[in-house]
Amino acid sequence: MAARTGKQYLEGLKDDRRVWFGDTQVDVLTHPDFAGSRRGVAGYFDWQNTYAEECLVEDEVSGAPMSASLVIPKCARDLEVRHRCLDRLAKYSYGMLGRTPDYLNVTVAGLVARSDMFADGGRSSTHAERLTRFYRDVVEGDLALTHTIIQPAIDKSVGDLQGLNGELALRAVQRKETGVILRGAKVLATLAPFADEIFVYPQVPLPQGTDPAYALCFAIPMATKGLITVCRDHYGMGGDRRDHPFSSQFDEQDGFMIFDDVEVPYERLFIDCNLEAYNRIRGSGWAANAYHQTAIRAANKLEFAHQLSSQMAKLMNSETRADYAAILGEIWTYAQLTRSAIKAAEAGAYEWGNGAVLCDDRPLRALRDIMPAWMARVNEIVREIGSHNLIATPSLKAFDNPIMAELLERYLPGAGGATAQERVQVFRTAWDFVGSALGGRVELYEKFYLASQPRNYARDHLQSMQDEEFGHGLQKFLQSLTN
Repeated sequence: MAARTGKQYLEGLKDDRRVWFGDTQVDVLTHPDFAGSRRGVAGYFDWQNTYAEECLVEDEVSGAPMSASLVIPKCARDLEVRHRCLDRLAKYSYGMLGRTPDYLNVTVAGLVARSDMFADGGRSSTHAERLTRFYRDVVEGDLALTHTIIQPAIDKSVGDLQGLNGELALRAVQRKETGVILRGAKVLATLAPFADEIFVYPQVPLPQGTDPAYALCFAIPMATKGLITVCRDHYGMGGDRRDHPFSSQFDEQDGFMIFDDVEVPYERLFIDCNLEAYNRIRGSGWAANAYHQTAIRAANKLEFAHQLSSQMAKLMNSETRADYAAILGEIWTYAQLTRSAIKAAEAGAYEWGNGAVLCDDRPLRALRDIMPAWMARVNEIVREIGSHNLIATPSLKAFDNPIMAELLERYLPGAGGATAQERVQVFRTAWDFVGSALGGRVELYEKFYLASQPRNYARDHLQSMQDEEFGHGLQKFLQSLTN
């Protein structure tokens, strides 16, 4: 089976996964609070079938249709095919879903493209072969994956793996004939309650001298014994989807993951307590793959925000006022710069090794660094344009009552001949985009989901200094002054 429908996806959630919501262990398939989220993820799978021409390709092994986000890029054409798929998938939620399955799909495909990096110190290809077989599981099952890669650092005065932090972090504690026993915690697993499997892979290199027990990469089903998902509050809204277009279906949930003596079979262990292998994975082109998806998602979200804000201004007959046009143009600029960076990254694609042709990751890393500030600023602009109108807006259900509908059409119309119902729908959409509980969660998510902005700025500066061409321009200029 490949390219599942929404119904087939939901069937796959019938298992014994341990998901805690508040003080209760719940069944994600039946809990009423999760109804919208279930519908939202199922809708994603139906969406890829609806737009099969853009989202699906033929699996070279089975001949069945598979998600184009799982294409292993070996040429520029593969990146074009993947771009078209990612662009269409991003339009499903216009960026409000941050961890749709295509995010982990491109991650897994990219890592498989550089499976040579998983060789056990160059001595064995066993772990690379395991990773490739896992990739086939993802393709053939059209699996929805979540990931968790951050250490639960409770004490910020010491390192992530020192003191109490080291006691809590996920690590190998026992080795059995059938697999390795893991104990500890990880954050943050977005989509965890609704995923088929969880993929744990390196985030940042571990310091030399770190206990190799922390150097792990693996994937297991969410129903694995001992794996526990602890959910935050639910930000979804029930009721009429017209009133809550995003929060009625796009709260993807976030999970704190506890590994309570979980056994990972050797077949699903891709880095087995190997510090050397763990520390080289992030240089395998991971950013060039993952950030390709995140940049395309961001472009769609920024373009949507520009359209939404412009429509709000139009409903108040203010879209051409200098002050409004300036901030609307600001959103347009962010969207255009994002699209331009994506084009530059794709145009600069090259072979990274092992036959993998990946984007030039520098434009994508630059986007990652600046995007948190852009997203926060865009939300500020949406709120500024909407002002009190974002909260002085009745329910769209009110229009179902003839008496109230007549009053609202008389006293709350939009400018330029727009109806009250058209006006209300736009402003309710804008509120759900930036002001609802889900809107607030998404803004925080945008700020930190690819690590903090200062850390990324520093990391990329230090990486730029390793470039062979770094400083050449300055040296030539200074030398010219002495000639």
